[in-house]
Amino acid sequence: MNAIAYEALAREPSKDEPLLSTRPSRAEAEEAVRILIKWAGDDPAREGLVDTPKRVAKAFEEWFSGYDADPEDALSRTFEEVEGYDDIVLLKNIRLESYCEHHMAPIIGVAHVAYLPTDRVVGISKLARLVDGYSKRLQVQEKLTAQIANAIDGALKPRGVAVLISAEHQCMSTRGVHKHGVDTVTTRFTGAFKDDPALEARFLKLVGA
Repeated sequence: MNAIAYEALAREPSKDEPLLSTRPSRAEAEEAVRILIKWAGDDPAREGLVDTPKRVAKAFEEWFSGYDADPEDALSRTFEEVEGYDDIVLLKNIRLESYCEHHMAPIIGVAHVAYLPTDRVVGISKLARLVDGYSKRLQVQEKLTAQIANAIDGALKPRGVAVLISAEHQCMSTRGVHKHGVDTVTTRFTGAFKDDPALEARFLKLVGA
């Protein structure tokens, strides 16, 4: 893997970032797209672009759907009947699609998420939903990594959490320095994963890092 690897040193995020109390209307959003098309040098009234503002607004609803969700709700239902299972629960290669908050360019990669349960577990699909809930926003990868780990730690009270995200930032690959094939790697370890180097190494081996 060609990677720029570094430990996530993000600030501790609040449970919910402050959001706008009121949003512009759909019509205002579409007009903003028309303005950007004009600014780019094209004519929003020509045939190929006349419906583009509607398409962009619809796409934004999907790309930024995380603003309409509480990601931690995905962890609200847990299960205790696990026959005393207390080893690593790991979801690897969770497809991650987010957007750089500095340039609004895509961040595309994968997340590996693991925890050591105490007396309860959560449905595995819920971990993927948690990743989506935080990634479908304007983001910084360090912050995203911390948010996922903190949510699992707070909701499940496990003995430890491990999160690794590896992603390419198109704000760097399609503009600026134009460096392709470079992954940014961030990690967050809590509890036993942070205190026990052997356990951290086992997690990294399992995810192929």
